[in-house]
Amino acid sequence: MSDLGSEELEEEGENDLGEYDGERNEVGERHGRGKARLPNGDTYEGHYEFGKRNGQGVYKFKNGARYIGEYVKNKKHGQGTFIYPDGSRYEGDWADDQRHGHGVYYYVNNDTYTGEWFSHQRHGQGTYFYAETGSKYVGSWVNGQQEGAAELIHLNHRYQGKFMNKNPVGPGKYLFDIGCEQHGEYRLTDMERGEEEEEEEALVSIVPKWKAIKITELALWTPTLSEEQPPAEGAGQEEAPGAAGAGEPSDEAQGVTEGFEGEMEMRTTEEDLDTFREEGRENNYDIDQGNVTLDEEQSDLQD
Repeated sequence: MSDLGSEELEEEGENDLGEYDGERNEVGERHGRGKARLPNGDTYEGHYEFGKRNGQGVYKFKNGARYIGEYVKNKKHGQGTFIYPDGSRYEGDWADDQRHGHGVYYYVNNDTYTGEWFSHQRHGQGTYFYAETGSKYVGSWVNGQQEGAAELIHLNHRYQGKFMNKNPVGPGKYLFDIGCEQHGEYRLTDMERGEEEEEEEALVSIVPKWKAIKITELALWTPTLSEEQPPAEGAGQEEAPGAAGAGEPSDEAQGVTEGFEGEMEMRTTEEDLDTFREEGRENNYDIDQGNVTLDEEQSDLQD
């Protein structure tokens, strides 16, 4: 199954072949409400204008898929729901037979994507929810891939930073519910290959590896500090989408994700660090070593 479920294989004809029962205009064209059975076995019931599907209608495909929504000149255009043969479905905007605008895709494994679409692909701002783990990616998408500023939210911690080709890259930070942050960066490294792979000229797999730098207490946003801060030099990064829903980090915290400019006072107690170390071991983090590999939830980011 593709990352978008079972793609529709529709062959919606644009002619008047097949059986038709319904209204016509004075020149004999299908015009008004009617029912049609196409030669390929598909059926359509809905509105026509001048011989073409136009307005609200229901198109049923012989492979079990169906579309309930708006048409413009034989093409899905406007609001509509497409139910695929495997049970996954898309509800939202359409343009020229493609998912385009804002919509929600419900996958067969109970994952969901809610956000912007462009030319049939996830593109713009959107949220992908992973049903198996309860995690969700909130941020930017480019041509169906997770790319740009984003926040990856897990059950008891979250990561804020940048993504490229579905992987986190560069500066970022982990925010833990126990009340501290771990700042660092993801560096791309070559994955070790086995003997069989070394014999062949296979492409080297690049995997991100976390390098921890420091631990601080959570940085809370305050209007006073925000106003006193000078504007950041250079072009600003997009604000991590979804951060407001989980406690907005301060401007200083956002700056840490870009270059770690400005030191933050270390005020975490020994008790908090002991708790953090204990949780870190459960999540494959080692704050004493300062290194951590990307966990399964992040390495298995879905497309």
